[in-house]
Amino acid sequence: MDRAQIEAQLPYFTGTDNWYKHQSGLLYTDGVKFIADHAGAYWLIDLIASYQKRCRKDRMLRQFQIWILGVERDYHRGCVSCLRDTDNLAFQQTIPFTDFPLPEITFYLENEVLCLPSER
Repeated sequence: MDRAQIEAQLPYFTGTDNWYKHQSGLLYTDGVKFIADHAGAYWLIDLIASYQKRCRKDRMLRQFQIWILGVERDYHRGCVSCLRDTDNLAFQQTIPFTDFPLPEITFYLENEVLCLPSER
């Protein structure tokens, strides 16, 4: 799917019927699975899961995290940020190359369930 097709589907994800289990034990919703399937972003779920040990050491990240992938289209690179709250950056990681089709995607991780903001 291209950017427009993916963006057209995102508003339909309000809540979830299914929970999918990552090998780390992290659960994710239908909307996250849609992004992973149609934007080739299973790597992003892997990345978020890989940071959970570090997140558990920060009491403000234990129950709720905001994850944002921003992509610079012209350079095919991105940056993944983890926030404690709207403007409280915990850490970030540069992604030297990505073909992720959207300019930005936000996930929430709440009580070990990764979801789109509209599914919360």
